[in-house]
Amino acid sequence: MPYAALKVKIMPTSPDADLKRIEESARFKIENLDARVHRVEIEPIAFGLNAIIITIAWPESKELDLIENALSQIDEVNSVEIVDFRRAVG
Repeated sequence: MPYAALKVKIMPTSPDADLKRIEESARFKIENLDARVHRVEIEPIAFGLNAIIITIAWPESKELDLIENALSQIDEVNSVEIVDFRRAVG
């Protein structure tokens, strides 16, 4: 099955949100969709607010709406945005 490299930006509801818990929930949901987490980064936004950037090996045959909807349902998540999508080679 061919995979794509997908980069998703998760914005929490506030600077006080538990980023570790959001990350753990996101990993669980991603793995349940038959995808793999490649990298997790924290990106400072402003005034103490940090975004979670997750790079995922995503099956090309699956719709992107699946991942956006699944991650949007996590508590303390304000928004989910796909910021990069590339075909993986190799």
